[in-house]
Amino acid sequence: MRRMLSRLAVISTLFLSALECDAKVDSSLVEATAHLKRGVNILGYDGVWDGWFGNPFEIEDFRRIRKAGFDHVRVNVFGLKYLNRSNVLDPKMLSTLDHIFDLAEANGLWVVLDQHDNSLCQSAPEKCKEPTLAFWRQISARFARARPKVVYEILNEPGGAMTHEQWNDLLHAALALVRRSEPGRIIIVPALNVAEEDAVEKLDIPADDRRLIVTVHYYDPHRFTHQGAPWNSALANVRNVTWGVEAARRKVTEDFEIIARWANAERRPVYLGEFGVLETAPPISRAAWTRHVARTAEALGWGWAYWQFDHDFALVDPVTREWNRPLLDALMQGEP
Repeated sequence: MRRMLSRLAVISTLFLSALECDAKVDSSLVEATAHLKRGVNILGYDGVWDGWFGNPFEIEDFRRIRKAGFDHVRVNVFGLKYLNRSNVLDPKMLSTLDHIFDLAEANGLWVVLDQHDNSLCQSAPEKCKEPTLAFWRQISARFARARPKVVYEILNEPGGAMTHEQWNDLLHAALALVRRSEPGRIIIVPALNVAEEDAVEKLDIPADDRRLIVTVHYYDPHRFTHQGAPWNSALANVRNVTWGVEAARRKVTEDFEIIARWANAERRPVYLGEFGVLETAPPISRAAWTRHVARTAEALGWGWAYWQFDHDFALVDPVTREWNRPLLDALMQGEP
């Protein structure tokens, strides 16, 4: 295992050295990647967006997250839900977003603003372009020349019925729109979320836009990470699947190396925006997988955000609201 991580460290060193020698690399990108090392996903399924009603997340949790050693939060916003029939964003949601940004900044946390609402794009991609662009047009207008510690993520997990061509078309349009008012904003762009290990190689992004970070998610093997998931009929009754043999660990390294080779060739930083294991997995294997994925990403120089703070895959107990200490330690400490 140490040999595998040493090989990844060499890849990471070569990549970072190439970036340092690249005159096109923007200082704001370097700063952003330095503050997007260890994060956690928050607020995707809380009532915060509807008046802080019925949500387990509390204002004090921002302080707890920072104290635990995280440097950023990935804020999951179901943005299209808050567009009216004229594609105008709900002002109450925008006000809440401002409040969240204030709380994060006050606690020393950077923010990834993740437009998490992907159901329309996955089911009817031909209908999702207009509302997605409407969301980013209004967000960009509101925060232009403000909130320098906020990074935009154009769309969570594009995929489903969406093709690579459709995604690249929407992505180009969204980037062009934001760049008109925010040429300096750091933006995260995902590869199409499909079962293709080389999907990132089909991502088409403007060669001259050097303020971009590429993101991927990782939940393999699903039979382990999603065992007992009630929304997955094939896995709902699966239990006691363990993880940790050498071949399984090596598979993570091999999968990440595919992405790393592309990123190195394109000189693009990578962000692991989601990874996690459902609570129904055996706790020891759950911690082992989480630790291994986090350390492997770090060995490549990638920042990451664990999925997620509360609800399912959670880092905190739903009743006591205390940290799952073995899982938190797996993320923040120790060998892979």
